[in-house]
Amino acid sequence: MRADRWQPTTKSERIGFVIGLPLFLALVWASQPGFVFLLDHANLLFHEAGHPIIGLFSQRLETYGGTIGQLVFPIVLAVSFWRKGQALPFAAALIWFFENWLNIAHYMADARALELPLVGGGDHDWNTIFSRWRLLAYDTRIAGGVKIIGWIGIVAASSWGAWRSWRDRNVPEVAGEFPKWE
Repeated sequence: MRADRWQPTTKSERIGFVIGLPLFLALVWASQPGFVFLLDHANLLFHEAGHPIIGLFSQRLETYGGTIGQLVFPIVLAVSFWRKGQALPFAAALIWFFENWLNIAHYMADARALELPLVGGGDHDWNTIFSRWRLLAYDTRIAGGVKIIGWIGIVAASSWGAWRSWRDRNVPEVAGEFPKWE
């Protein structure tokens, strides 16, 4: 999709984005070190679903399935919105994708400490992954980098969504139709 093929944002979308984004960012910031109560419980569901889905294809990759599952769902949603040319829903899906990186970083940083409660008391994914790759001693450093990428992604997606809102502020809305950017 070309950048000029995005549908203009509606006034209600812009209002929702402008009000919702700062509230969401404040919630994420206040929820440090990386667990937003309602959102990350949903992410945990996608994480846990990822293990058996990936496990169908490879037992060795099953450990990675949780993190893959956690990231795939927001990306699928983002691609869907991108294909439809829906700018602010696309930005919101990217924000969700990168919020997951904060949660994943929190899980990575616990790889040696093993203090987080795990669903069902199973194996710690990142302890297994980092041990396999002989990176366990670097768990907190890697987690720090992942956390930085998460925040950069959140800021970039938020900024792009804000820019789209600003750009479309004077575009007239016609009942159910959008003008074409030609």
